[in-house]
Amino acid sequence: MNIERVIFNNLLNNEEFGRKTIPFIQPEYFNDANEKVVFELIDAYVNKYNAFPTKEAVLVDLSMRDTLNEDMYSKCKEIVQEIPDQIDAMTSLDWLVDQTEKFCQDRAIYNAIMGSIKIMDDKTGALTKGAIPQLLSDALAVSFDTSIGHDFLDDADSRFEFYHRVEERLPFDLDLFNKITRGGLPRKTLNILLAGTGVGKTLAMCHFAASHLAAGKNVLYITLEMAEEKIAERIDANLLDIPLDELYMIPKDVYDKRMQRLRDRTVGQLKIKEFPTSGAGAANFRHLLNELKLKSNFVPDMIYIDYLNICMSSRIKMSANVNSYSYIKAIAEELRGLAIEFNVPIMSATQTTRSGFDSSDVGLTDTSESFGLPATADFMIALIATDEMKALNQILVKQLKNRYSDLEGPLKRFVIGVDRPRMRLFDTEPSAQDDLVDDTPAFDNSQSWKTTSEGTKSKFKQGKFEDFK
Repeated sequence: MNIERVIFNNLLNNEEFGRKTIPFIQPEYFNDANEKVVFELIDAYVNKYNAFPTKEAVLVDLSMRDTLNEDMYSKCKEIVQEIPDQIDAMTSLDWLVDQTEKFCQDRAIYNAIMGSIKIMDDKTGALTKGAIPQLLSDALAVSFDTSIGHDFLDDADSRFEFYHRVEERLPFDLDLFNKITRGGLPRKTLNILLAGTGVGKTLAMCHFAASHLAAGKNVLYITLEMAEEKIAERIDANLLDIPLDELYMIPKDVYDKRMQRLRDRTVGQLKIKEFPTSGAGAANFRHLLNELKLKSNFVPDMIYIDYLNICMSSRIKMSANVNSYSYIKAIAEELRGLAIEFNVPIMSATQTTRSGFDSSDVGLTDTSESFGLPATADFMIALIATDEMKALNQILVKQLKNRYSDLEGPLKRFVIGVDRPRMRLFDTEPSAQDDLVDDTPAFDNSQSWKTTSEGTKSKFKQGKFEDFK
């Protein structure tokens, strides 16, 4: 007896089996056209009456199906009549479900392969080869997920285990970032940097990408603003410890030696992909991820997208009738969905508004174009750099939204150092944080603190910012 007949026998005689499996079985999984017809009759009955049919009900529905020729009708009737009135109750339900799941997976893969061959043989151009990775991906994803939710009382033990499970995170190389995220970025999250033009959004993302590569992680950097080579140039400056302007002057042998040392000390990979501005979105990125996995066996641990506002929505077509709130929120939701689908953290960036550009205390309301972005993001920080801070090679980091730890903790604001020639961020001395008070706007143009060269605090001063450390 083949597995198809076992499935029919249990669909009509074992309701528990039917409830577990019929949502996942598709008519196209049956090679035999007659078996496909029989399953369609059973499936239609279940969908209409929310109950499983008897043999007699299937035979009646079969007799009313006028699209069958006499030969098909006879063979379908024979299949139904061979279904027993009862089955062996000793057969394990788990075994039946496992075998049915394997049947569905095998048939899905077979159908995907045959569909791929059809696409390859198509001479009309109506079918695109770019659909092949998605066909195979969908087939490999076939699985029986029987969970229908969390039962608060019955699942208390699993909930307790969840509370004490160590969540996998991708750590930063900056201590304070690890503190505010409790050890790094969790998977399936969308993380946003908010800053004005020229403050250092791309610098920060290139630094984090370089640090994750150095730590042995696989990193995908998607750029819609700069060329691939320009992003690689910034990461070169960071990892090779060569100022940006000097990259054009170093001899080839020196460059090769430093690159070889980098290869020797990391097992990670970094892929940089450029897309046209506003010409790509989550659907394009999904296709890229599938291509990288199939062609290069590359699965990223972290994705950077530079930057969110110049991505394209895959759901909403931009037009005069679409407001920026809905459009940017749709992009954010699609990117967060991508992070969940591929089990990876995504970091991107957004611009401040015009009023936030000169502000020394940027808030969520300074997010440009759409407040739907901070509503969707899991983690959002502002990068602030006044002229005085740039002179001191420092950037103020302010937490705006944090689903990983207490937003109102002692590190709501903190300072990090920046080495712009080498495109690098670094931890500052602890004394640099001494004058930050969480409930007072940091670096407000009308009031500031002054720190003496000995590192001791002076009295609060009105007026311009000076000598901040």
